[in-house]
Amino acid sequence: MSTALITMKANDTVGHADFEMKVASIRHIPVVDERNRLVGMVSNRDILRELGRRRGEQIVIHEIMSRQLFRVSVDAPAREAAELILDNKIGAVPVIGDEGQLVGLVTETDFVRYAYEALGGATETI
Repeated sequence: MSTALITMKANDTVGHADFEMKVASIRHIPVVDERNRLVGMVSNRDILRELGRRRGEQIVIHEIMSRQLFRVSVDAPAREAAELILDNKIGAVPVIGDEGQLVGLVTETDFVRYAYEALGGATETI
């Protein structure tokens, strides 16, 4: 699970999210409210689709974010996140704490890295 997350607010622009994704080499950004509660998710696919459709327009995150979210609690087994990713063909699952706040994000890459290490690989080479 990644805990050092880049997040957006619903009123941030898609251009800002696109910039952050490119700089950080990430594919998903959680959208949170003022209390750090998850309200949506934006993927690089969402952004590319909208930037292609509405060139030159100012697009706000809340217009394109996914609101129907799969999530796991902080004490859920990793298997539960993996199952959500596989069953729903999604790339990331937000991890939510006891107070409903965003704690982290589990991605496909996290599971591939774990499998690689379990198979005897060293993470320094990835």
